[in-house]
Amino acid sequence: MTPMSREAVALNRFGLGARPDGAPPADPKAWLLDQFPAFEARPATMAAARASADLAGEYLAAEAALKEADAAAKMAGNKDLRQRGQKLYQDEVAMRAVAALTAPAPWVERLVHFWSNHFAISTEKAPVLLLAGAFEREAIRPHVLGKFSDMLLAVERHPAMQIFLDQPRSIGPGSPLAQHAANRKLGINENLAREILELHTLGVRTGYTQADVIAFALALTGWSVETPRPRGQLAAPGSFVFRPEMHEPGARKIVGKTYAAGGVEQAEAVLRDLAVADATATHVATKLARHFVGDAPPPAVVDRLAAAFRSSGGDLPMVYRALVDAPEAWASRPAKFKTPWEWTVSAARALGWDDLGPLKPAPMLAQLGQAVWRPGSPAGWDDIAASWAGPDALVRRVQVAQRLAVRSSHLDPRAVAPKVLPGALGPLTAEEVERAESRRTGLALLLVSPEFLRR
Repeated sequence: MTPMSREAVALNRFGLGARPDGAPPADPKAWLLDQFPAFEARPATMAAARASADLAGEYLAAEAALKEADAAAKMAGNKDLRQRGQKLYQDEVAMRAVAALTAPAPWVERLVHFWSNHFAISTEKAPVLLLAGAFEREAIRPHVLGKFSDMLLAVERHPAMQIFLDQPRSIGPGSPLAQHAANRKLGINENLAREILELHTLGVRTGYTQADVIAFALALTGWSVETPRPRGQLAAPGSFVFRPEMHEPGARKIVGKTYAAGGVEQAEAVLRDLAVADATATHVATKLARHFVGDAPPPAVVDRLAAAFRSSGGDLPMVYRALVDAPEAWASRPAKFKTPWEWTVSAARALGWDDLGPLKPAPMLAQLGQAVWRPGSPAGWDDIAASWAGPDALVRRVQVAQRLAVRSSHLDPRAVAPKVLPGALGPLTAEEVERAESRRTGLALLLVSPEFLRR
């Protein structure tokens, strides 16, 4: 494998891919760190995007109306809801793609994608299909350069996460609501508590027990999403709400610490402690190192990132700086095989695009095996080569590369190749691009070359 120059590492491993109309950074490390103030939490392409509370409130109101409808109206109404959801989803994926193609801070934009996958939701559920783009805009983007604890609280309170993990169904068995429920057995749902501990903070096999999951689930009771109702609303329909009548009263012990009885603040206190726990620092450091350094990151890199996390109280820019300072992150050997999302974005950037035009990104990513915001599991998409480098997956990339090349057949691949792989273009790939029978073929060969498939 052809070694990567430091410029190529900065552009393609840290960033989202080089563009033919740009110049390699003179100081790759400074180029990355200078992106912090350039990052746009709400870029122009997302200016008109709707808030999650509006979307969820509209959906919940339509769903409530359908409960009173006859069978035919219910069928038609559900079909309309599905179609509206699919249209919104495709628009949201397109907005995300444009933001990635035009980002003034491509490294930070990549970090948005990283955290969105860390706190994965999945759009199999109709309401989550509507809310996935808003979730990333509202819970991830504003906090990607802030404290991990703030991002964690924003994520767990967001209606997309609440609905995805069935939190509104969780009712304390000793709560006022359960006590007054005639002939109905109401209880807790452990999904949110379990995934926070296992995936979002501490990580698997870090010492917490099933008793901790149950106690945390009890602390989270009352966390919910407001629904349209004629009276007694605590918040706007579709937004986060705490329902005291659903909350399990009492103090509880979670991961070795006792939390006093309270309302919404009880679970908030747990989250703030989990956010700065030693195990959380190691878990986050491991995932960041895996994403940027290699599928099996060296323990020294993980230790460096975890130490920065602990010493700063989870200040994410401090952790990112530690990553940039790690020599292993700049290894010249291509360390990572691009996921379908990464490959698609980098391919479009390599062709100089600002949008995908008639090539709709949502179905394209589904064809490539990585439908946006639909990993099918709270664990998110895998971040290792074995999940993406199979023969069938490569055939699909060849097919998509040919479609992309058709739209850019005016470009000379011989000129594009060294610009998008600065100092990293191998002689065999250069020869194949040079000898291609057409510009279109040369571009497609470049996009599926070993150098371009990896970062």
